[in-house]
Amino acid sequence: MEIAVKDAGLTATVTMVGRLDIAGADVVALPLATLAGSKNNLFIDMTGVTFIASIGLRHLVSAAKAVGRRGGRVVLLNPSAAIADVIATSGLTDLLFIERDGASQS
Repeated sequence: MEIAVKDAGLTATVTMVGRLDIAGADVVALPLATLAGSKNNLFIDMTGVTFIASIGLRHLVSAAKAVGRRGGRVVLLNPSAAIADVIATSGLTDLLFIERDGASQS
């Protein structure tokens, strides 16, 4: 898993590339927790994420809850159909918002 962060004041965009499995979750855990503790909105570009495991979902949910306590949102940008299905099936669409090409899905 590769992660890049573009900081824009109270908002940040995180780009992830790779598998958000147990090894990938270890890579993103600290950066996501740090950003979630200090940003009002997080945009996570999921275009390059090819797989997501429950541990990856856990880190996204934890970030969304932290940001949500300050009235912000975590928005997942361009996840694959398979990853969007996992999020929907898990019942997380009220917490993890999905946008594709600028069009909100949740």
